[in-house]
Amino acid sequence: MSKISCTITYFALITGLVSCGGNAENKKTEDYAIPVSVTNVHLERAVFYNSYPANIVALKEVELRGQVNGVITGIYFMEGKEVHSGEKLYEIDRRKYQAAFEEAQSNVKIAEDNLDKVQRDANRYTDLAKQDAIAEQLLDHAMTDLKNAKQQVNAANSELTKAGMDFEYSLIKAPFNGTIGFSNVKLGSLVTPGQTLLNVISSDNPIGVDFEIAENELGRFQHFDNSLISNNDSTFRITLPNNAIYPYSGKISVIDRAVDPQTGSIRVRITVANSEKMLKPGMSCKVLVLNDNSGQQLLIPFKAVLEQLGEYFLFVVKDKKVSQVKITLGPRVLSNVIVLKGLEGGESIVVDGIQKLHDGSLVTTEPSQKSRLK
Repeated sequence: MSKISCTITYFALITGLVSCGGNAENKKTEDYAIPVSVTNVHLERAVFYNSYPANIVALKEVELRGQVNGVITGIYFMEGKEVHSGEKLYEIDRRKYQAAFEEAQSNVKIAEDNLDKVQRDANRYTDLAKQDAIAEQLLDHAMTDLKNAKQQVNAANSELTKAGMDFEYSLIKAPFNGTIGFSNVKLGSLVTPGQTLLNVISSDNPIGVDFEIAENELGRFQHFDNSLISNNDSTFRITLPNNAIYPYSGKISVIDRAVDPQTGSIRVRITVANSEKMLKPGMSCKVLVLNDNSGQQLLIPFKAVLEQLGEYFLFVVKDKKVSQVKITLGPRVLSNVIVLKGLEGGESIVVDGIQKLHDGSLVTTEPSQKSRLK
């Protein structure tokens, strides 16, 4: 073999060895890289609500109690059904009250007739007195009789009013449109004035929903403009006990006058349509209030977040290495979470595999299907 041939062979061997060494080094580096799944951060529309425990309340509710004594002689409604203002509900034995009312009417008529007679006498004596034709004492007696007769008429009218009220109270009517409950008395039951609870009637439509908010939220609720909330607006929604969403939205009706100093909360009431009577007083539910932060937000999967001593971090991938970044979280939105601080958008973050990482770890990446709102 010539000297030139030997030289070429030597350099070829050296090149091959260097090449093999480089490939081995690259393979060693790839073996140390941690496989992770990543996703890109960008603005997304996030619509979410704050949830508050709540109770359904009737806007009008009254306990029906008898105001006169006697036994129940009539019940004129169906329990649990709708009644209308002025509708007859209960009758307490009316016979003695009717008799007392008629007697009072007669007494008024007698007192008025007596007043007419006394008035004529007083007028006649007054004319005679002007002619100095009677003793002054007779005129004084006539004027006293006139005064007493007028008082008797007033007294008779007062008794008539009282008897009329008792007679009216013996027939109990619905004070407003609403639904009446189970009767607490039966036919023949004795009613004691002001004590015996006959029934409860409450209004149905609209109906109220009461819930408590923290005192630091008060300013937000005071600035809601009901005039801008339509019937299909989504600012206030209600979740029923079976977790179904109530089909009608509500509007703020009342904010309580004061904050409870013990709890630091204040009661808020919204009103909502209830034409189908799906909501009943006493029901528990949840009020969902559209959050102020709803809109375009940096939304990431919550599983990408690492918590350490009450602070939150995630791993951002750049040039196949990760750096740990501190973030400030906003509200949860299903399986995702809003990032308020720490990201600007456009970053690639680790979603799966964060348990094996530390700041500066080398990674190999593959795309991850980001959690979607449902």
